[in-house]
Amino acid sequence: MQQIRSEYDIEPALPEDIDRLIEVDLAAGQLFAPTGLLSDDALHDHVPEAVMLQAIEAGDLLKTSAPNGTPVGFALVSLRGGTLYLDQISVHPDCGGKGLGTGLMRHVLQLAKQRRLKQVTLSTFRDVPWNGPFYGKLGFREIPRKDMADWMLELERIQAESLDVSQRCFMVRKIGWL
Repeated sequence: MQQIRSEYDIEPALPEDIDRLIEVDLAAGQLFAPTGLLSDDALHDHVPEAVMLQAIEAGDLLKTSAPNGTPVGFALVSLRGGTLYLDQISVHPDCGGKGLGTGLMRHVLQLAKQRRLKQVTLSTFRDVPWNGPFYGKLGFREIPRKDMADWMLELERIQAESLDVSQRCFMVRKIGWL
């Protein structure tokens, strides 16, 4: 597993980071264009500014910044079903392959531990290399459909409006062996 390079900092995002984080979100979303898994609208959509601002206020938005201080990635989390849910993680494609996503995920796991939550959950594309297989390497396992909570099924219904949910899965990692 790659280690995050020490010159990249991970810390809570600030309101003044939002415009740059939206740029990161839009750029990272374009990685999905060749997959055909997202609608055109979804490819040009981003986390709304108001959602980011609320997440900043709640301590639910982490950023990773380049040595010059420019944000190049983020992880957005929320509390769902008694778990810390990873709503989104994005790293600018220009900074891919440096372990930044892994570093962000390690901070998310630590955040769950600090909040005394027993699990981190997420939904992702099962077979896209930087999705399901990436999380699998970090200790996440797929949740069988029969074990999905009601909130997961509702989220899946909402995702179906712009995503091919047949290619997606929910995953979980228990906290405790960090």
